[in-house]
Amino acid sequence: MAYKFLYGVMASLMGLVFLYITLLRRLFRKTQTSSSSSMVFPGENFLKKTRNGEVDGSSADIIIVGAGVAGSALAYTLGKDGRRVRLIERDLNEPDRIVGELLQPGGYLKLVELGLEDCVDDRIDAQRIFGYALYKDGKNARLSYPLENYRSDVAGRSFHNGRFIQRMRRKAGSLSNVSIEQGTVTSLLKQNGTIKGVQYKTKDGQATIAYAPLTIVCDGCFSNLRRSLCDPKVDVPSCFVGLVLENCELPYANHGHVILADPSPILFYPISSTEIRCLVDVPGQKVPSVSDGEMALYLKNVVAPQIPVELYDGFISAIDKGNIRTMPNRSMPAAPHPTPGALLMGDAFNMRHPLTGGGMTVALSDIVVLRDLLRPLTDLHDASALCEYLESFYTLRKPVASTINTLAGALYKVFSASPDPARKEMRQACFDYLSLGGVFSNGPISLLSGLNPRPMTLVLHFFAVAIYGVGRLLLPFPSPTRIWTGARLISGATGIIFPIIKAEGVRQMFFPVTVPAYYRTPPVD
Repeated sequence: MAYKFLYGVMASLMGLVFLYITLLRRLFRKTQTSSSSSMVFPGENFLKKTRNGEVDGSSADIIIVGAGVAGSALAYTLGKDGRRVRLIERDLNEPDRIVGELLQPGGYLKLVELGLEDCVDDRIDAQRIFGYALYKDGKNARLSYPLENYRSDVAGRSFHNGRFIQRMRRKAGSLSNVSIEQGTVTSLLKQNGTIKGVQYKTKDGQATIAYAPLTIVCDGCFSNLRRSLCDPKVDVPSCFVGLVLENCELPYANHGHVILADPSPILFYPISSTEIRCLVDVPGQKVPSVSDGEMALYLKNVVAPQIPVELYDGFISAIDKGNIRTMPNRSMPAAPHPTPGALLMGDAFNMRHPLTGGGMTVALSDIVVLRDLLRPLTDLHDASALCEYLESFYTLRKPVASTINTLAGALYKVFSASPDPARKEMRQACFDYLSLGGVFSNGPISLLSGLNPRPMTLVLHFFAVAIYGVGRLLLPFPSPTRIWTGARLISGATGIIFPIIKAEGVRQMFFPVTVPAYYRTPPVD
């Protein structure tokens, strides 16, 4: 065990050296940005003008499209600050999803900051999560969240997604200045380059227009409005297959469980006091058919032999019950087109692989940033000045959001099986590095939990894992084959993380203080 610890120390030091030699050369490369032409929306013809040519006013300061996690939390937050908010949601019935069920401790702290922590209490049978159990080839390691310096209620939370959303909707609706209505937004209303509001169909199908000086689009991963406000580059690396195991116990209570299976990871975590969510990752966009029984056979023949014995019977029973769900896993870097009168938030704006459960943490962190930016403003009607000021939102959110996004993308690639010997070594090195405990597990887990979302810490640990893997190959006696595999391991690690960092934006992620938008001051009313 002592030599493994020594390898870890050496890997951390060498990782730092490698960071400065290799990474910094790439960090300062200028990336080209492209701008798209202005679009005219169908709703523009419906704008009502006064005699002086201006658009009629509205009783709302802000329209929010979508009442999911981001939209509901944002409506409550802005409403609590005294804004008149109009929240429009396509379907106000309780959602039934297989993702958005695990909130990391960093996200819980944001929920506390927003005054929404009572939405994840016993009334929705939410479960506390204190860390992860990592499984590989019959071995396992327990990785606890570093919560020693936090108050006793701080931990992760897992729950039924729909129950959580309904609680937040009710909380937002309890404010007299927040109105919630069911309707499908079909287009944004644009006049002279400025978004003036939305056109939508009410629950009974009536076409309606709503106006506000600021429209915030939070209509989720299937957003039909994002193309007018950003340059979406959506990638679908895999799909989740979801099951619910009933009346069985996890090997480690109140922990998420990650099995490094073949071909890709399997997740287990509690979503109530009697239910365990299982998510089986299936690479690619095409999965075995559920309707003709191919999926059940795949789960029984390929997946079941790889899961812990304590969960095997519950897993088979869940398959036999037949309630098998699938969900594409999407990732999309934030690439906004700053548009007067409008802003994107949540999964409509930015997505990452859900393996690490970081999506809600990013959304809630973004809401805190936006709330603080809007608080000094008493008038939102100067759309151009407001748009210029809110460009700082895209910079201020980057260190936290990009760290979580990069970690999710990198971990998914490292945790997935590969026939490449170098990738196999990287996967094994990651498991062994985390199993060392102490700083070697606390650092990565603090990143995963959202408690310490620092980009440089992420890069340091990522390359420390790679160099730890090389050290295992070269010691005690290197061979040409092992040297070659080690070189390919470093090259592969670079090929995993650098494209993700580039897509996130090097300058904003690592050096936000060098971006002019970082210093934007509120416009004078």
